[in-house]
Amino acid sequence: MICPKCSSQIQIKGTDAERSSSISCPKCNTTLSAVTVSPASEKSGLAIGQSPSTEQRRFIARVPAPLFELENTAPIEAPGPAVPMEEISQLLANLLRQHGVSGALARTSRPAWNPRKALVCIGELHRDAVATQLTQNGYQVFVAQDTGQAVDRMRENQVEVVILDPDFDSAEHGAAFVIREVSILRPAQRRRLFFVLLSPLQRTMDAHAAFLHNVNAIVNFKEVDQLFKILDHALREYNDLYKELNQALNVAAL
Repeated sequence: MICPKCSSQIQIKGTDAERSSSISCPKCNTTLSAVTVSPASEKSGLAIGQSPSTEQRRFIARVPAPLFELENTAPIEAPGPAVPMEEISQLLANLLRQHGVSGALARTSRPAWNPRKALVCIGELHRDAVATQLTQNGYQVFVAQDTGQAVDRMRENQVEVVILDPDFDSAEHGAAFVIREVSILRPAQRRRLFFVLLSPLQRTMDAHAAFLHNVNAIVNFKEVDQLFKILDHALREYNDLYKELNQALNVAAL
């Protein structure tokens, strides 16, 4: 026990505390309660009650960016009569030839059961439009409302496309944190991520500007309504660039 008046340390034996509920300080004769709590303990970080150690939680549960779902989805119609697979293949081949699409290019498309996963980190003005556009074209889209959701989704889930607005969560410097998560990836991980930067100034698909910003592609905000088509073209070129390496590593194209 410590005397609150002269700060002298007083040792109390168990028998002394049982015989009396108060004792006197041997130095200043101040009467003390045998159960008086040390002021030092009351102000310490280990004290129980309203202290720094208990007022603030050290662990905050995070929620990764949620999956975007379309609203007012049209009902699924009953399937029509079955079409032979040979006929479907022939029709598809004819369609590709009419549009001048080679077989090698056609093989880069992703099956419906394995959609590309995209993380959208952009402001409210274009957020829903971009997410809707990608979802309608077969992407699995996660929309981040703030920096925490974006970083947690990138760390928790293997996203393949990240679309970033430089003003994303500007109050918390969200763009800087997303760029940092990309920059610390190992080379093998970085090759499996297609990083797109939206820009109000740079030209769409400006390769030099993309290199300077350490991204795979740049899309100007004026052409954000064509984002899916631009992204589809850029990914084809990207997969063609790493075609031999992907084959050697036995990994699928993005």
